[in-house]
Amino acid sequence: PTAQAQAPDASAPAEAVPGRPGIPASILNRSGPPPRPVPKVEAEAPPPPPVPVAEAIRNATLEEMHDQVLACEACGLCKGRRNAVFGHGGQPTRWLVVGEAPGEQEDRQGQPFVGRSGQLLDAMLSSVSMSRERDVFITNVIKCRPPGNRNPKPEEIAACSPYLMRQIALLKPERILVLGRFAAQTLLGTDATIGSLRGRIHQLKTDEGLEIPVVVSYHPAYLLRSPSEKARAWQDLRLAVARLG
Repeated sequence: PTAQAQAPDASAPAEAVPGRPGIPASILNRSGPPPRPVPKVEAEAPPPPPVPVAEAIRNATLEEMHDQVLACEACGLCKGRRNAVFGHGGQPTRWLVVGEAPGEQEDRQGQPFVGRSGQLLDAMLSSVSMSRERDVFITNVIKCRPPGNRNPKPEEIAACSPYLMRQIALLKPERILVLGRFAAQTLLGTDATIGSLRGRIHQLKTDEGLEIPVVVSYHPAYLLRSPSEKARAWQDLRLAVARLG
């Protein structure tokens, strides 16, 4: 009688390949390479927090701080600037002139008070025998241009103002001439109007124990728009000169 083919027993273990004991043929006959082990992904350590500006420049010289300002990323203004504007002028410094923030031309050239405002400021200083190249250092409260020349935000002021205070400590000016409402309010810590701040002497006390007379006047850009106020700006300059005596 013809032997009938028997169906394989599904419960039987898979047939091993001769010479490869223990490895089922169903595994060895699979198409394609075997799956690769999943690599272990190690979590990256978070970057260290940035060092606050005040701490980073605590012992910096003027030259070192200049380089730090050019590379500063302490606030969002760094993303839209062409150039940070550290400041420029003569040393030793008789007057420190403090403006508000760089404008378009300052941002392009990396220098404070250029263009028409700078020309007017130079003429004002020359009228009282002062020069930015000889005995006046000029800078701003904020070192990068705010978009659209808007007033800086409180967090931008907090991030940037240590640069100005360190400049004052290093330059030790005999007088500070503050130009514009925003600069005056920031440096003197007040919300008073410029009309009530000008015409008298203020005192700035630094952490190093210095007491420096401060004279408040109008920003040259404002004087270009309001020429009738130039007479009052002249009075402010005369006040600063008289106090030098």
